[in-house]
Amino acid sequence: MSEFKRVGVFCGSSSGIRPQYSQTADAVGRILAEQRLTLVYGGGKVGLMGTLANAALAAGGEVIGVIPHALMLKEVGHTGLTKLRIANTMHERKALMAELSDAFIALPGGYGTLDEFCEILTWAQLGLHNKPCGILNVNGYYDPLLELFQKSVAEGFLRKEHADMLMVESDPEKLLQQF
Repeated sequence: MSEFKRVGVFCGSSSGIRPQYSQTADAVGRILAEQRLTLVYGGGKVGLMGTLANAALAAGGEVIGVIPHALMLKEVGHTGLTKLRIANTMHERKALMAELSDAFIALPGGYGTLDEFCEILTWAQLGLHNKPCGILNVNGYYDPLLELFQKSVAEGFLRKEHADMLMVESDPEKLLQQF
């Protein structure tokens, strides 16, 4: 895909223990805004999600949040976004983020980040979309997952061409250039 306007970013609702995680989330938000790319993300105001969104907004970017209703009730939704879409369920959230995004990035995060990003990868593997998918491997965070993917190839559970669809970088600007 040579032309894209909206980048879906999956990341943690926590900040993690290393400052590099927040620094990278801040950089991604800023870079997306500077490149006039719209950020589509999980709609939270906390953790890496909040850092990412606030950086994009501070740099004059457009930010679309997609949050499930249950999380809005827990008051973790970011109400200062360009647009906040409220989904009924996590399933609807993932589908809407997929629909709104032209490319996808995973920053560090936990189960939710892994779930959402791996589902997007699965949809690409199945040919349901051909949008670029990349991992921003901050401080080697995703090294164990990348090793698992290689083991999956070696053990015959994942085709090499499907593993090769995944782009991996430690620098946000280089990852966007790969897209």
